[in-house]
This record gives sequence, structure tokens and C-alpha cells, in this order.
Amino acid sequence: MRGSKYIFVTGGVVSSLGKGIVSASLGKLLQSRGYTVTIQKYDPYINVDPGTLNPYEHGECYVTVDGCETDLDLGHYERFLNLPTTRANNVTTGKIYQSVIDKERRGDYLGKTVQVVPHITDEIKRNIKLLGGKKGFDFVITEIGGTVGDIESLPFIESVRQLKWELGKDCLCIHLTYVPYIAAAQEFKTKPTQHSVKSLQEAGIQPDVLVLRTERELPAGLMRKVALFCNVSEDAVIQSIDVPTIYEVPLVLRRQRMDEIVIRRTGLTVDKPSDMHRWEAFLDMQREATESVRIGLVGKYVELQDAYKSIVESLSQAAVYNRRKLDLRLFHSEKINDANAEETLKEMDGLLIAPGFGQRGIEGKFAAIRYAREKDVPCFGICLGMQCMVIEFARNVLGWREANTTEIDPHTPHKVIDLMEEQKNVTNMGGSMRLGAYDCMLKEGSKAYEAYGKEVIQERHRHRFEFNNEYKEFFDKAGMVCAGENPDTGLAEVVELAGKSWFVGVQYHPEYNSTVVNPHPLFLSFVKAAIQHG
Repeated sequence: MRGSKYIFVTGGVVSSLGKGIVSASLGKLLQSRGYTVTIQKYDPYINVDPGTLNPYEHGECYVTVDGCETDLDLGHYERFLNLPTTRANNVTTGKIYQSVIDKERRGDYLGKTVQVVPHITDEIKRNIKLLGGKKGFDFVITEIGGTVGDIESLPFIESVRQLKWELGKDCLCIHLTYVPYIAAAQEFKTKPTQHSVKSLQEAGIQPDVLVLRTERELPAGLMRKVALFCNVSEDAVIQSIDVPTIYEVPLVLRRQRMDEIVIRRTGLTVDKPSDMHRWEAFLDMQREATESVRIGLVGKYVELQDAYKSIVESLSQAAVYNRRKLDLRLFHSEKINDANAEETLKEMDGLLIAPGFGQRGIEGKFAAIRYAREKDVPCFGICLGMQCMVIEFARNVLGWREANTTEIDPHTPHKVIDLMEEQKNVTNMGGSMRLGAYDCMLKEGSKAYEAYGKEVIQERHRHRFEFNNEYKEFFDKAGMVCAGENPDTGLAEVVELAGKSWFVGVQYHPEYNSTVVNPHPLFLSFVKAAIQHG
């Protein structure tokens, strides 16, 4: 195959239609036919990355192996493709402008007036083609964030228009729109789709494939109408109907031959059968599960659907591989205290203490952890959740009632969680935490070692504070052991409570390494322990 093929996925009518899921699903289908695929997300906001955004603004912040804070859609890409992403897979308007301005300051443009066209669009195109040319992927799928017609998306849309002309058959545009059903009239309406496509055409782009998001099955006549009015061939109008799980979307698209359409439209022949047997086996297990495992997630953003997206998906995958349905209950940590923790959480088979930042809701996490520790309920703490395990143990077992993290109380007499040495002189908020993948050495005989089945692992981080090793001996003697540490810095990566069925806290974020065909071993072990407890 000569050169990379570039596929652009745009959206219209409304946001949150699932461009990321469609992109990931198409990537999985192409991958199943033997092609190498990568997916990148272009976000129109001016922030350099979502690392400084509140979860209420942007949901989960995903972290790549090379330490880049990115859009949560990259989590979908990794879970579907079973491949790690890097900083090259997520580009924002902020990154583009920052790069162009840096070049202007260095004099790279030789005194010319720097403009949106060609300088900004050229920088966008350079980044888009980077993964194809440098990495050599067969297909590079680029999801354009936002909705066609948005002012902030215009430079990206213009870049796609230019690439369509420059790349010819090596480039293809997929447009995702919404077809609403008006219950009072008992009919679907295609006008929003027609207007969305018209906006795209006015920008100089004719979509090659239309994907229609719908809650109900669309009649064939409506599909033909959309094809006729939008200048798209009938076989390239595809519906994406609501399904019980996002992992069924690739099969829905395959039944409509979307992957074959894309392959042929990019000048290739369909000569490799689609191999989705591992994916289908996962879905079979999911459908066949009859019993449930009840997991309680304790956090301060539980009212947000996407705040803990990777954790929820990791739990769901682990439940399936343990032949169970996930019955996930969300508990707001601000509403939990020592007085009501048992009554609130008593029906749970296992508790997961969520990551986060700041003081709000942290006392409720301490109460949930104390309940789990005293009642021997399997408990899994991630990042701040692990730090809360350490603080709760220091207060209620070691007797240091004022023990805390210096993030919350800089003057605590027992700084069991303290700012990392390398972070003490950092003043810039953006991209300045300990980020990305680091090695960890596991202690033989620990729960973590049993789960991973090996001594050396690598996991991704996103934090500023750490377990204070000055207190390590006190914790070890009292039964909370350091079961994993960074071989270079001695940073405590894993803590476990001896004598409990499953009580494990990790400083890193294992949820970033869990995929559909390779569920994370710690989540598998935790869910298994929860099932045994139930």
C-alpha cells in the first residue's frame, strides 16, 4: 500500500453525537482487516490542553503514555484499537497558535504577515499528516471537534478542504449528523441533516459518507431521500442507531459495510476478511452474564457522566471477563460521613475511591474507606483515592488525628502525603504534574503482584503529591505495606493493607491501560474479590 489514507470525521446539527465512538469503531473495523490505524482528535478550544479544565467543563482528562493531557475521546481510541496514543494524537487550537507564534518569534516566517490562511492552516495540515508520514500508518482518522458552522472550527474545516484537494483519493470525509424523531407528528425530520451538509458544502467540502445518528430504525425511503438531497450515494448513507453498549457500534457499522465503503473509496480493494472474533467473544460474554456485581464509586463528580469515564469502562470490562453484569452505584463523597457510611454503602460488594483534586468531598472518602477497612469490603483507591487510604489509616489506626496531605493542610503535623520534591518550585499549572508512564517494581506475594503476574510494570501518572517515605516504617509496622515503588525515585506506587480480602491503593491511573480485548489485571482482581465478598 502506497502512502497513508486520511479520513476526516466531522459533526453537525448538535454536539455529543458520538464522533469519537464512530471514529474508534471505524478504526477497529479497518484494523480487523489487517490495516494499521491511528486516530487523532482536533479540538477547537484555545486551551493548550484540557489539563487545566474543570471536569464540569470537559469531563475526564485522559493521559497518554508520553505524558500529554488530552481529550477523553483518546480513551475510546485506545480501548477500541488496543494501542497507546501519544501527544501527536490530540491537537487543540491553542497548540496550533502557540506553535505558529513561536515560529513567528524565531523569525521562521522571514518577516511576512502571519495569517490564518496559510500559516494556521498549514500548521494544522502539518500536524494531521505527521502521523501518516512519520509513523507510517495505513489509515489516519482525524476527528474534528465541535459542530460544522462553529466559528472556532473554521480553520480546521478549511484545512480539511485543502487536504481533500491535495490528497485526492487518499482523503475521505465522513459527516455525522442527527435525525430527530418528532413524537407528536410521528415522523423523522431530515432538514437538520440537509442544513448541516449544506454548511459543510458551503465550506467547500462534499462528504463522501453520511452517518445518521438516530434513536429509532430509519426507513429505507428516508435514507434514499438523504442521499439524494445531500449528493451522497445511497450505499454511503449509514445509520448509527442507539445500542445497549458502545462496543456494539463497530458491528452495527460493519453490517452496513462501512469499512468496505471506506476501503474502496480510498482506492483500495477489499481482499482481507474482517476478523472480530475476540471483540464478538467479549460481547457474547456481556450478553450472557446474568448475575451482577455491585460496585460503589465514591467521588465528588459522580453527577457528571464523563468525569470518571475510563474508570467506569475499566470496571465494565472487568465485570464482563468475570462473567458478571456491572451494577455501578455512584456515591457523592460530600454526602458520606462516619455516621451514615455503613447504611449508605452496606449493599456494595466493593468500593472504588475515585481520583481528583482539592478538599471538597475528601472527608466523605475517609468515611467510606474506614467503613471498607473495618468491614473488610474490597476497596480500590486510585491516585487521590490511594492518598485518602493512607490518611485514613494514619488517623484511625496510627492515631495521628491531624494527619493530612499538604494539598489540603500545609501545616499538618503529620505530612503523610506531601508535594513531590520535583514539584516544589513549579508555578505553571499546565502540563507540569508528574505525567505519563513510569516503571514500578511490585513486591512478590502482594495482591498487585498476584494480579499482574510479574515484578516490573509500567503505568501512567497524573499527580503532584505523593506518599511521604519518612513515614513508611510506621505504616509497615502497622500493616499498611508499600507493595510497589518506582525503582529510580523510591516513590510509593502501591499500598496494601495486610490481612484484608482486597484493600489496594495505587498512585497511578490503571484505568488508562484497560481495553476491550486486554482488560486491566488490577480491575479484574478487584472485581473478582468483590464477587467473592458478595
